[in-house]
Order: sequence, then C-alpha cells, then structure tokens
Amino acid sequence: MKEQRSLKNAEFQHPNKIGLKDGIGYALGDAGNLFILTYVSSYLKVFYTDVLKLGEMKITILFLIARLWDAINDPLWGGLIAKKKPTKDGKFRPFIKWFAIPLGIAAMLCYIDFTKFTSNSTIILILAYVTYISFGMMYTTINIPYGSLASVITDDPDGRTLLSTFRTIGAGVGGAAPLLIAPAIIYSGTGQFNAAGNEIEAADPNGMMIFGIIMGVLSIVAFYACFGMTKERVPSEEEPKVDMKGMYKGMLKSRPFIMAALSGILISGQLQFGSLNQYLYKNYFENTGLGAIGTIANYLPMAIMIFFMPKLVKKFGKKELCGFGTFFSALAAILMYFVVPHCDRLTSGPVVFMLFTFIIGFGYSFVSITNWAIITDVIDYQEYKTGIRSESAVYAVYTFCRNLGQTLADTGGITLLSKIAGYNGETMADAGYIEGVGEGILTVCTIIPAIVYTLVFLIFKFGYNLDMGKLDVMYKALAAKKYQSAGEEDLTRNPE
Repeated sequence: MKEQRSLKNAEFQHPNKIGLKDGIGYALGDAGNLFILTYVSSYLKVFYTDVLKLGEMKITILFLIARLWDAINDPLWGGLIAKKKPTKDGKFRPFIKWFAIPLGIAAMLCYIDFTKFTSNSTIILILAYVTYISFGMMYTTINIPYGSLASVITDDPDGRTLLSTFRTIGAGVGGAAPLLIAPAIIYSGTGQFNAAGNEIEAADPNGMMIFGIIMGVLSIVAFYACFGMTKERVPSEEEPKVDMKGMYKGMLKSRPFIMAALSGILISGQLQFGSLNQYLYKNYFENTGLGAIGTIANYLPMAIMIFFMPKLVKKFGKKELCGFGTFFSALAAILMYFVVPHCDRLTSGPVVFMLFTFIIGFGYSFVSITNWAIITDVIDYQEYKTGIRSESAVYAVYTFCRNLGQTLADTGGITLLSKIAGYNGETMADAGYIEGVGEGILTVCTIIPAIVYTLVFLIFKFGYNLDMGKLDVMYKALAAKKYQSAGEEDLTRNPE
C-alpha cells in the first residue's frame, strides 16, 4: 500500500514529462536570441565608435534613452502577454512565430554604414537611435514570451532543469558563434604592424554588415524551429484575470525574486561589460584573434559542466551550486586584476588572461546552466505565496533588470573607456596599442569583473534563500493545489 501511494504521488506530481524534442527546440530558441543579441552586444559599440565615428558621450546617452524606453516597454509588453488568451498554438509560442522575421531584420539594420549616404553627424546619430531602439523593441516581443514558455512546457522540476540545461546549450551555441566567427569577417588589416610583427586590424564596415545579415537569417531559422519543436503542456487560463498591481506588489515582497533580479542585473551587466574586451584585444594585446580564444575559454567550462549539472542539481541544489561556483569566479577575477598587469603584454599576458577567463567561466557555468530553472522557481514561489501566477509579468520585470544591467555596463563601460582609459574612436580606431591608453583599458576590463563576481557570490551565498528543502515543500504544495480539485489526495501530507 505504501509503495502504491508513493507511486501515485509521483504520478500526480509530474504529469507533463518532456523529452529531447522539447529540449532541443527550446535550446534553438535561445540560440536564435543569442545569434543576434551577442553580435549586437559585443560589436555594436565598436561599430558606433570606429565606423560611424559617434562620440563616446553620444553613445552613452543613446544607450540610456533606449533603456529608459525599455523601462516602459518591457513591463507593458509583459502585461499585454499576460492578458492574452491562449490559441491553438498556446499562449506564448505564437509570438515567436509572429516576430521572428521582424527581429532578424531589425538586427541587420543596426549595422548599416550610414556614413556612405550622408556626412551629417546629426542624421547619422538619429538613424542609430531608430535602428537600435527598434531592435530592442523587437527583441522584447520575442524574449519575454520565449522566457515564459519554459514554465508551460512542463511543470516537472526535473523537466525544467532539463529545459534550463538545454537553454544553456542553445545560449552557448548562439553566443559563441558570433564571438568565434565574427573577428575573421568584421576586421580587416590596416597595413600597419606592431612590435611583434602582427598586422594591426580595424573594423570593416562591409564585413560587419555581412555578418549582421548572416546572424539575422540564422536567428529566424532557429526561432521557427523552436516554434515547431515545442509544446505548451501546462494549461493557461482561457479567460486570464490579471491583477497587475497584485503581481508587482508580490514581486517586491518576494525575497527570491529580489535576489534573482539583483543577480540578473549584475550577471547580465558583466556579460555585456565583457564586450569591452574587444578593445582590450585590439588596443592592448594587439591581437583581435584573441576574441575567439576568449570565447572558447569562457564557454568550454560550460560545455563540460552541462553533462554533470542535472545530477549535481538533484544532489546539492541550485542555490547551493551557484554559491559554490561564483566563489571561484570571484577569486579568479580578483587575481586576474592583480596578476595580468605584471605579465608581458604580447607574450605571457594573453596566456595568463585566458587562464583566468577559463576559471571564471567554470564558476559562472553553475549560474548560467541553472539560471532559467531558478527563474521558474521564483515564478512558482510567487504563486505559492500570493496565489497569483503570471509568467510573462515576472519574466518581463526580470528582463528589464537584465536590460538595466546591460545599460549600466554599456554606459558605464563607454564612460570608463573614455574617461579612465582615454580611448577616442575618431583618432584611435586604427592605432593599435598606445602607451597609457592600453593600460587604462586593461584596468577597466579587469577591476569591474572582480567587483561584480564578488557581489554575485554574496547574493547566492547569503541573499537568495530557495534552498533544496524550501523548494521541496513548495513543489509539493503547488502540486497539491493543482490536483486537489480533481479529487487527488493532499501531496503535502506525509504518506506515513
């Protein structure tokens, strides 16, 4: 009898099992996201400073205004999605189908070299505003429903860990591809050579546009594959009754959400801040090919840990693993700040920098692989505490927090690059290493990661509080609530 009851509990707790098809489909969705987002995030600043010749302060203001609009656009779009009735394709999947092509085109338009059509700097700046803000809006139309999709593909905790793992795989493919391939296409030789005999390279406007088209097309294909291979198994309300005030009030009272939001700001900000490494490779190490090596050093630990993470999560828990991993990231980032400046700039420096990058990537992989499963836990926690569930609203606010992190990284990074390092794109785009400026870029690119990863470690170690024990109680309570109406026994009771 005890064995039968235990089997019955398991059956009702996890009715929506998923397989590889949904996992691969969901992975392709994030690959579609990252093909274009990584390219825009990592190289658009270089395009603005070195091709369009926009001043650093103008770029900073552009990013700030774009994010101020996101502060309105993201929650508004999340609320509209929350109120949408499900169709035969589900509640969230249709948005992927509708907006995949507009998003791909918007990403391509960001890399139009407007200097070929006009020399008027004001017109060029206005066009940069239009294309960049349009890209941000189109990205929101897919990113919020895509992120919300995980919670309705399955309500099985193991299935959600699987989706988070596959999403990390998709993010790895989509994020690594631009970083690995782009340098070979978007840079061209200047005819000048550095002290080591290597040709100094500079941004190539035509190459940047061609690569933007390639990434846009790949993104569209990946999104349509995601739409076709996933299925919404957890029913959405036929007539959604959305209490926006109650939802946002619940978020502000939710410690797990606040900690996840803070970590989202920091992690997303650091990933975006890492795009400044393009200047480090170009103007300190004088080797743009290091971009590909840096990508491998960052992503290889993640690729290895993906195979072990589901079992580790089951044994130790998501919060616990994130605290463990970010400790190594913080320690390596701090050591990198102190050690790399004392290495030879053209020989040992790049090797040591990549070694520390690998260790940071190892620690960060624990967060990266489990991050989206943590967000679904935060969504569940809000329902557990308030009785209100809205994937899209929670994800919209979390998306805004990540965008805020990117904005702080973009605006702060450009400001530090200009004010601290003294970089000027109008005069230094083709210059390679300049004494003083190069060292300033190195300082900027190493001290910020040391600070950020330390803060992320403190958040997961002492702030985020959904450990294994609390999650187990929450899962059982939500399962009981869901199936009690069908006459099933209370799964929160001890079967003894």
